[in-house]
Amino acid sequence: MTAQSAAATPGTPTGEIYDLAVIGGGVNGCGIARDAAGRGLKVHLCEAQDLAQATSSASTKLFHGGLRYLEFYEFSLVRKALIERETLLRAMPHIAWPLRFVLPHSPGLRPAWLLRLGLFIYDHLGGRKILPATRTLNLREAEVGKPLKPELTRGFEYSDCWVQDSRLVTLNARDAADRGAEIRTRTRLIHAKREDGTWLLTHRDEATGETSEIRARALVNAAGPWVDDVLRTMLGLNAPAHIRLVRGSHIVTRKLFDHDRAYIFQNADGRIVFAIPYEGDYTLIGTTDRDHREDPSEARCTEEEADYLRAVASEYFARPIEAEDIVWTYSGVRPLYDDGAKSATQATRDYVLQVEAEGGAALLNVFGGKITTYRRLAESALEKLAPHLPKMGKPWTAGVPLPGGNFPVDGVPALTDRLQAAHPFLAPGQAARLIRTYGAEAAEMLEGASSAEDMGRDFGAGLTAREVRWLMDREWAREAEDVVWRRTRLGLRMTADQIAALDDWMKAA
Repeated sequence: MTAQSAAATPGTPTGEIYDLAVIGGGVNGCGIARDAAGRGLKVHLCEAQDLAQATSSASTKLFHGGLRYLEFYEFSLVRKALIERETLLRAMPHIAWPLRFVLPHSPGLRPAWLLRLGLFIYDHLGGRKILPATRTLNLREAEVGKPLKPELTRGFEYSDCWVQDSRLVTLNARDAADRGAEIRTRTRLIHAKREDGTWLLTHRDEATGETSEIRARALVNAAGPWVDDVLRTMLGLNAPAHIRLVRGSHIVTRKLFDHDRAYIFQNADGRIVFAIPYEGDYTLIGTTDRDHREDPSEARCTEEEADYLRAVASEYFARPIEAEDIVWTYSGVRPLYDDGAKSATQATRDYVLQVEAEGGAALLNVFGGKITTYRRLAESALEKLAPHLPKMGKPWTAGVPLPGGNFPVDGVPALTDRLQAAHPFLAPGQAARLIRTYGAEAAEMLEGASSAEDMGRDFGAGLTAREVRWLMDREWAREAEDVVWRRTRLGLRMTADQIAALDDWMKAA
């Protein structure tokens, strides 16, 4: 089944029973759907909005162990994440790649010996094989020291990985659909109840208002910040609060430095802030940790948070960051498991999975989690559901590439060269972006195109009608926002008028 046919499938009759129904089209929900479909289960996933609409497109976009979590003795979490980095890197070399981080030593904060010890543990805790080890830097001489204040003379450089977070979600959904799952975006769960040993779920199509019903032997609640709301409102359960909503905000500025390394800055309040090369011409700075008590869909980077991020980074960069340097901001709400920590910063980033099976119909709730451990979370979730789904196959996702990722970790340059040789009309930057977005599938997208005219209308920033149709047919894109902020980040380079014109074209297509 292709992604398009899965997206277009109408509501399933009540008599047809799925093995597993998943609520939530974020990284955890799509990761579970993919894993389950690959084990031979009949899977249905509903998402009330677009894939990765909320938390999963608002991360700092890192596959990382979480260096700072060592201070809170989260050794098990860090180890799991460190081991997983390289597993994920091999499976998606088009949307994830190694990234070196520079940690300047700031006198008066954590001592140098403590940083060295933490980085030694970080290097050796997770069985690192691909990524290079930590090294000490003389910031007076190193290229990465030039953008920093001259009094910062010593630092360390270590490895983690970058990932295009919302594409990660979409490609998991794609793979799930290719393996037989039904993926239904903009389809809201409005009610669920146990009946005759199964779950009876009622959905509403948000575009047409039509309702439909399905049955499922087991149900996964992976609604992220809304996981408690689903329990109480849609499932009608008298459930206690399980999650702590923590807002993480980011700012994107004009490019602050020319090299390809990122920075990790310590702050006097105990937090750290990243400054990361972003989309070629920009720098991404984040994140904050603030308890969030409003509707998660209304999360915005406040002026106070933007000022905080500018101030922390300006403690390190030689040129202070001004408000006018900011070109975009974004914010997301992390649904952390509420472990009673005193502050949002100290709250655990590990996940908690809870299963209950009243009347034979199992319910699994997903609380918390990190983008780095989404695949491991999916395996753990299905392991917990195995007694209720005895026909389930064995784990299989480790090392299996996502769509477009079937090439070596270091194969992006060669793939880009081949794409441009086959389609000489592509500008080098456009070819590189297509490979970094679609990997080996870029060649399929461009099949038969021998000129720029064959790509169809240019909406701006190199986005063409051919690419947009691919996203509509293969990746559930329905509106311009889906394309320019989640399937790509071309919204940074497009005007409001260009985005509006794209939206009109998509609605008429």
